[in-house]
Formats: sequence, C-alpha cells, structure tokens
Amino acid sequence: MYNVYKQQLEKLKNHAHFRDIKDFSDKDEKYIYFNGKKLLNLSSNNYLGLADNKRITEKFLSAEGGRYSFGSASARLLTGTLPVYKALENLISELYHTDGTILFNSGYHANVGVNSTLAGKDDVIFSDKLNHASIIDGMQLAKGKFFRYPHNDMDALEKLIIRERKNFNNAIIVSESVFSMDGDVADIVRLIELKNKYDCILVFDEAHAFGVFGRQGLGVCEKLDVIKDVDLIIGTFGKAIGSMGAFATGNKILIDYLINKARSFIFSTALPPVNIAFTKWIIENELPYTFAKRQKMLELGRKFNSQSHIIPVIIGENDKTVEMCDILYQNGYFTLPIRPPTVPQGTSRIRISLTTEIEENDLKNLMELIKCNITG
Repeated sequence: MYNVYKQQLEKLKNHAHFRDIKDFSDKDEKYIYFNGKKLLNLSSNNYLGLADNKRITEKFLSAEGGRYSFGSASARLLTGTLPVYKALENLISELYHTDGTILFNSGYHANVGVNSTLAGKDDVIFSDKLNHASIIDGMQLAKGKFFRYPHNDMDALEKLIIRERKNFNNAIIVSESVFSMDGDVADIVRLIELKNKYDCILVFDEAHAFGVFGRQGLGVCEKLDVIKDVDLIIGTFGKAIGSMGAFATGNKILIDYLINKARSFIFSTALPPVNIAFTKWIIENELPYTFAKRQKMLELGRKFNSQSHIIPVIIGENDKTVEMCDILYQNGYFTLPIRPPTVPQGTSRIRISLTTEIEENDLKNLMELIKCNITG
C-alpha cells in the first residue's frame, strides 16, 4: 500500500533531495547546537536575535506574561479573541497609517488567505515568478486565473497586463518586497506605477523586510515612503520580531472582505493570547531601538553583494550543495541546502541569513571555504 511513497522517497534520496528534521539540542542567539557541536547559525530568520533571547523573554514575562493564557481554544469569529488581539491590530494600523489590519496565524496562512480570497472567478493575479510557495498555493486555490511574470521584469509584466487586463474584473499584482531565496528587492516604485496605470490592486509580502527595513522597521515600503500607494501589506511576526503570526494591513474594504471570506482566518483556532501580547510588547519595547543594528546588518549584506540581509550562494547541483553544507558544518557553520522546488531547477544554493549578532569577521573564513570548494 505504501510502495508508491517509498519509491518517491528513494528517488529523493538518490538525487540528494531528501529532507529530514534536525535534532538540535539548543539555540542561543547566533549559535545553534547540533550533534555536540556549537555552530554559527546562518540559516535562521531570527534577524534581530529576539526569538532565543532569554533576557527578552524574562522581561516580557515579568511585565506582561502573567496576564495572558496559553491557549485560545477557538477561532476569533467564535470565542477566540480578547482585547489584546484588537490592540495589536490597532497598533499595526497606527504604525502604517492604514484603515485596518487583520491577524493571521502565520505568513503562510496570510498569503494563502489573501491570494485565494481576493481573486474571484472573474479576476486575475499577476505574480512574480519567484514569489514564495504560500503565494503560489493561494493562487492555486483561488477561483480566478493567475499568470507568473519573469522575476523582477517590469517590461514583461506590463506586456502581460496589456494583453490580459481587459479580460478580467479585478487584477491583483502580488510580489515579495525582499525575495526570500535571492535576497534582492522588488522594483516597488515601478510596480506602483503599473498598479495605477492599469487599475490594479497591489499586494506586497514584506515577510523578510518587516522588522529590518525602514526607520521604524516596517519594511521596504516604509523606507521608500510608499505605504499609502499600496493596497495591502503582509508582514510576519515569526522572523525579525521573534514571535509567531502575521498580519495584512491596508484598505478597510479589503480587510473586512478577508475577515468575512478568508478561509485560513475563519477556520483557524486563534494564536494564544500570550503570543499576541508578546508580539505587541516586542514591537513597542524592542523594535524602536534596533535601527542602528539593522543598518549595520544591511551594510554587511551589501559588502557581500546582496541588496539585503539574505546572501544566496548558488552552487547548482543538489549533491554539491549538500557536500558544501557538510564542509561548512565541519568548520563550525550551520547552513542548509536549498533545493528545488524551493528554488528553480539547477539553482540549488546555500542561503546565508544574517542577524544583528553576526559580525563581518564571522564570515571571512566562511567565504574563503566556499570559494575554495566551488572553484577547487
């Protein structure tokens, strides 16, 4: 009965494509402990070092933790909500100067919910080719049609819109702001121009930019001062903020529509109140004091030819990428091989994620190891 699955697993193993869950013994800010070794963690989304910070956890629990329960036991449209949820939504709306905000349980829930809900049977989505899997899954669940344009190719996108826009009621353009596997940044200004020119709804996923870019840490749209020109901004709390959950903020009509129609919101038990309170506390008490550290981290990324704090090292073949990760492991670095379908075929890579604790000296030996083993 299970032979077909076993055969597929064997095929993955034969092509250096098999994944497993690592048994880490501990995590401590920029270090991770695995198989008895202390390793510099270069595979984390804990960009500000908040998720594993014992001092931060103790401060929150001392100030707020005793007030909130560890379970919600219901979806928010039933009994799974309390004032702290609305307080966090109001805080996000105030920071972005938007009409409304809705919380989701994760960035995956948010992207699936937004993209599956906004595109009805007479609508269309134009999506960057390298958008996250959660965006793709949402489009596949939508009743509307979708097209994927070549990565960051605005001319190709405009030609596609000219050809297809007239055939649909609403058109939605969706893009990541910082692309999670390449570390480059979308042409946000041009996307806004196309949105206005062709009467489209514009959605940005700022998952890897929220908490990193902008004076207040609100993302690339804040940095470029274009928040008001975007219909919906999606951000996550499970990366730079070091918590859990996500949000969509923007036009009130769209927010109300998501509350009433987004299945990933309606049918999910709400995150625990203590988690919501922790997120709010981090945004109010920690994020405002991280600007200098964030700028230093982004500058380090630029030194390694990235537009962000994510540095892709493209190797190509699956087996060579796995071998490179093993070499780095033996030298004190924890990295993971990123392989298809996460990235396009033939572009397997190591994705180096910087955090504010990582110094330039931490990476010098790393880059030499990579250069020697790629060329040698």
